[in-house]
Amino acid sequence: MSDQLDNDPTTGPDYDPTASSLTGHIDSAVMDELLAVRGSIDNIDATLVYLLAERFKATQRVGYLKARYQLPAGDPGREASQISRLRRLAEEANLDPAFAEKFLNFIISEVIRHHQAISDSHVPDRGEPS
Repeated sequence: MSDQLDNDPTTGPDYDPTASSLTGHIDSAVMDELLAVRGSIDNIDATLVYLLAERFKATQRVGYLKARYQLPAGDPGREASQISRLRRLAEEANLDPAFAEKFLNFIISEVIRHHQAISDSHVPDRGEPS
């Protein structure tokens, strides 16, 4: 059971859900509520990390396709469409669209960097364009 807890990103050995500089300085009922909300945030953060990992696995496959067929690492038309889509989704979700755009731009820049690295290291198979 201990090994399972050590592998859980929300309960691993370096995770202290009660870590706070406020401990002992605020009412215990307030601290309990704060820790409960923070626990939900911690679970969301863990989910985001796993979602991003899955997203990057998919974009890596795109990178290999682009390298194989000598396509450019970036696709400005796709990127602009995705930014527009995410801004709209952010508005619907009551999230700051500018924040959503900055977040997606960061992800896109990382994806392009990964695609370029894949392309730079790709050796064409026989029968592929050289």
